[in-house]
Order: sequence, then C-alpha cells, then structure tokens
Amino acid sequence: MIVVSGIQPTGRFHWGNYFGAIKQYVELQDQADASYYFIANLHALTTVRDPEVLRRNTIDAAIDLLALGINPDRATLFVQSDVPEVSQLCWLLMTCTPMGLLERCHAYKDKKAKGLPADAGLFTYPVLMAADILAYDADTVPVGEDQIQHIEVCRDIAGSFNHLYGEVFVMPRAKIMEKAARVPGTDGEKMSKSYNNTIGIFDDPKVVRKTIMRIVTDSRPIHEPKDPETDHLFQLYSLFVGEKEREAMAARYRAGGFGYGEVKQALADAAEKYFAEAREYRKELEAKPQFVREVLGDGAAMARKKAAEVLARAQAACGIKYA
Repeated sequence: MIVVSGIQPTGRFHWGNYFGAIKQYVELQDQADASYYFIANLHALTTVRDPEVLRRNTIDAAIDLLALGINPDRATLFVQSDVPEVSQLCWLLMTCTPMGLLERCHAYKDKKAKGLPADAGLFTYPVLMAADILAYDADTVPVGEDQIQHIEVCRDIAGSFNHLYGEVFVMPRAKIMEKAARVPGTDGEKMSKSYNNTIGIFDDPKVVRKTIMRIVTDSRPIHEPKDPETDHLFQLYSLFVGEKEREAMAARYRAGGFGYGEVKQALADAAEKYFAEAREYRKELEAKPQFVREVLGDGAAMARKKAAEVLARAQAACGIKYA
C-alpha cells in the first residue's frame, strides 16, 4: 500500500483537519509500504494572496504535522512546490482532461453558482490534485468526505491517459474514516474555516474552553431526556474518548436531569488531555527551526526521486521523451 495526501496551509489546523485527515495520516504511516504527505501550498495560492502569510502558514503546518505524530522516519513529509515534477505532470494530464469533467467539480460549480469570481487555478485544481496523487504511484488516498469527488476525477483523468498511452498510472482509491468523516463545528455544521466555526488544535486551552462554552445548544429543560446521537456536542465528545466514556455520557443524555454545560466541561477536559502531548512537542519543534527545514528538505528529495520516475514514464508514453 502506497499512501499519499496533502493538506492546505490556509490557516492553523482545527479539530476537523485532525479527525478528518491527520489522524489517518499518522495511523497509515505505520501500515503503508510508503507514505507521502505534503503541504499543498500551490493549491493554497487560489485563496491565500499574502506571500508572508503563505510562508508562515507552510512552516506552521509542518510543525503541526510533526507535533501531531507524523514521523519522518516512517513517512515522507514535504512541501508541494518543492517537487516541480508534479507541476510538469499536471500539464500532461491537462491535455487529456475534458472541460466538462472540470465544470462538474463542486468547488468550481459552487463558486459559479454563488456568482463569486473563480480563477483558472480553481478550475484546474482537480488536475493538479490528480498529479499530486499519480506522481507517487499511490493506491490509497485518505480524504475527507467532501474530497471523494476529487479522487473520482483523478481516476477518470488517469484512466483517460492510460487509455491513450498504455498503463502508465496506478489507479488510486479513496480511504475515508467513516466515524470522523464529518466533524461538526461550533454551529453543528461541518467544521470549516469557511464557516468560521472551527476550534483550533493548538489554541490555548483556556481559549478552547471558552469557545466550547459558547457553543449554541437547544433550549430543552434540564430534566428532559435527550438523544445523544443527534447532538453535535456529543459527536465532538465521542471523538476524544473511548467507548466506556462515550456510553456513560450517552446514558446521562437519555436519563435527563443534566444540562449541556456538563457536556461542554467534559468535552473541554477531554480535548485538553487528548492534545496535551502534541502541544508540548510543538513547543520543542518551534525552538528547532533548522530541524523542521531539514525534515522538509529530506522529504522533498525523496518525493522528487519518485515523482521524476513517474514523470519520465508518462513523458515517454506520450512522446515527450524522444531519445
């Protein structure tokens, strides 16, 4: 199994990023024959226009990923733009990607439907994502629920290229952790920076607690029993605890006689404990910027080696390599 996935440095990571993707990265690095995890700064250019912010976010993303458990001895961690072979491969893929396929992609369709400006970068975003995946002969791509379409598009693009030029690319498949595919935000909707409903992984615990305590809940009286499965507070709490604690809290919901404030306090306590070790390790990494740069440099060198091999194969297949 060869795993690849990328995450955009559009801001600091939140609970949705962790339980929807990063947690899988950490688990899969021990199961895979090879793992490639990259910070997708080229993709981020479609939304982040301040160069200093993008540079800072990219380094912060690397530190966060290392602090959360990405081990450079088991996985290849690198910055997307440090592997130019991927951009070259992207052009080859664009030449056999139908316009209609890209017009149906949800990110472009959603912006167009809302009358918002959409640049060529957003329109061709799925092709670059396909290049990100295909460049490493990856067969497994851990993604959030909202990214499934991009993997299907990747398979379509790879299939078109293979149909024209022979069996050049491995056909990848999406891997979703069903339990955490959708992490609710503070408003009950999917946690997303776009909705301004996130809780940061490395926010100060006091700030996290205040944010949790402000989460809006329904107005049912304390004595009334409640259904845990329909409550976003319970869904969040379940991410941080084991089955025993989860069942005990579910029983409290069903019995009634307690308020949502009790759940909020338990959630804040569980989250603080869950990320405590990562917070401490992150402080150590912040004090070792040269180590972080070396990890990214070594990762890019390994990624380029593999991507160059795949690019050469694709170039030869379509006639770009002529000698």
